[in-house]
Amino acid sequence: MPNTREKKISGAELSNFCGQVALILEAGLPLYDGMQTLAGADAKSSNADMYQAASRGVTETGSLYDALREDGRWPKYLVEMAGIGERSGHLEQVMRGLEAYYAREERIRTSLQNAITYPMSLGVMLLVIVLVLMFRVLPVFRRVLNSMGMGIGSSGSMMMRIGTVVGWLVLVMIGLILAAALACILLIRAGKGEKVTELLFRLFPPARRLSRKMTASRVAGILSMMMSGGFSTDEALQMTAGVMEDPQAAAQVEKIRADMEEGKSYADAIETADLFEDLEVRMIRMGSATGREDQVLSKIAAMYEEQVEGEISGLVSIIEPTLVALLSVVIGAVLLSVMLPMAGILSSL
Repeated sequence: MPNTREKKISGAELSNFCGQVALILEAGLPLYDGMQTLAGADAKSSNADMYQAASRGVTETGSLYDALREDGRWPKYLVEMAGIGERSGHLEQVMRGLEAYYAREERIRTSLQNAITYPMSLGVMLLVIVLVLMFRVLPVFRRVLNSMGMGIGSSGSMMMRIGTVVGWLVLVMIGLILAAALACILLIRAGKGEKVTELLFRLFPPARRLSRKMTASRVAGILSMMMSGGFSTDEALQMTAGVMEDPQAAAQVEKIRADMEEGKSYADAIETADLFEDLEVRMIRMGSATGREDQVLSKIAAMYEEQVEGEISGLVSIIEPTLVALLSVVIGAVLLSVMLPMAGILSSL
């Protein structure tokens, strides 16, 4: 009985699988024979059972789509695209396109993971340093000042209080940020990723802009892959809308198709859907006029991918100095709250 639950497979593994299937088809080998070789080569992989099941399914049915669909653990997008490739007779081109698609998705996922993990690591380090200053360093200095047998003046007491307040404020702020990040991670693992993403997009405009570019990159990449595989524009739009996981993106693609059915040109329909920016719309117009829509869309997908990776790197580059500056302010405030009273006492000796 097929397993109906998708297994989490990395983009790198999916890209490698699609590339190997495309290589089998390019070499002219029977698919069932090539899949058996692939399953044997990946016998020590963590997903070896999936490769074995796919090989058996292809041998029994002669269809890669049926084999992956019956297994139930492969991503829906990969399964549906394999079916489209088989029905159109362009399975080789589709698998090559999927190889590039999943490689691009893996790069974006890695960039996002680094953008979250690195600032969180800095936040934890900052939290630990502030805790040490608040509960270890400050009490020691207070005991030293008291042991000198001289009272701290009003200004010294005020500086002590300021240092303590600043430390507590930073502790609370960092704690709330880390708690929110942990809650987001737990909600995503619990299957509430869409709600978390929607909330983040409402709170942070840069995240909303980033999501739009990621969606545009995916749509352009899928359309390019399908058009280069011999599909008509209408077929490519229809199937793209069917495999998009983002409902809003699917609705935008459907709007393009509906506008074209009403008589609008391909470029005009894309511009009305507000899926791409002005520069990309002009590129699509030029590609449509020269009959190279697939090449232009592939270029647009690559451009958006570069922009996404650049913006993620930019966010990380902003977060790092901000945390370092915050840490410097906290350490400076705590040290001043100790050193100024001590300097006042020493000057009175």
